[in-house]
Amino acid sequence: MEAISSILIEGYHAEKELQSKNKVDAWRSIRAAHQNNMILQAEVIGIETLENEKNNSKTCAVVSVGDIRGYITLEEMNHNGMTLQQLRELVGQEILFQVTQCISTGEDENGMKMFVASRRKALERSAAITLQQIHVGATIKSVVRHVSGGQVRADIGGIEVTIPISEMSHGWIDDLTQIVKVGDHLDVKVLEINKELKEVKVSRKALLPDPWQNVMKNYKKNSEYLGKVSGVQDYGIFVNLETGVDSLARHLKYQNVKRGDSVLVRILDIRPEKKEIESKIVSVLNQ
Repeated sequence: MEAISSILIEGYHAEKELQSKNKVDAWRSIRAAHQNNMILQAEVIGIETLENEKNNSKTCAVVSVGDIRGYITLEEMNHNGMTLQQLRELVGQEILFQVTQCISTGEDENGMKMFVASRRKALERSAAITLQQIHVGATIKSVVRHVSGGQVRADIGGIEVTIPISEMSHGWIDDLTQIVKVGDHLDVKVLEINKELKEVKVSRKALLPDPWQNVMKNYKKNSEYLGKVSGVQDYGIFVNLETGVDSLARHLKYQNVKRGDSVLVRILDIRPEKKEIESKIVSVLNQ
């Protein structure tokens, strides 16, 4: 059986396999990882273009173990390859890799030493282990690798999952980049697994308490409540009443509001089965 380190999730800091402090220890660890087919993790510190004996140039990610540098070509960054822009997004992040070649100009510690590695192989092995261990309904760790306004891409152990904004939290979220950042550790629930395609659907919202169960107790029609503007869209204004509960109000005719403004709203209708509250802004409190 191949040896494998306990690191499976890129960027997950709890179980780092390698903590080298000097060049000698780092080189020994790299060679041991190569000989024993171990998966290592290190930060992408740069991008270089290297030439081989045939004068063919290759763009590579540069990683560092101790002060020993390693190189991973774009083709070996994942199973589909990687564009230069995608690689740039990984600079400063920690990635998994498997050492495929150790290169040394001498046996003593003063000789030049470097290594070649493959992130693709590490992700494939990690994904295989992950698919064996997880099941629908399981709670697992994920590490955020990319954030846009409407979705999060995260790693759950060699498998990239997409978490749409609708599965991040109850209630309205105006922009995910305001609340999630690259490197964040999120607990998520497994909703679906396709082992053949190596695809997994997950949800963060599924692990959070559902505040809508108490909405009819906490809010009454024609009553007025303090809220905070959580989003402004063309079709209306979202007002947060409590964590996970937002109402939708029409735009004011003679006054503009912005996200973060405190307002007083009157509840016009409550539809808990659709998780919808219709409201009217009766007063802007901080203008």
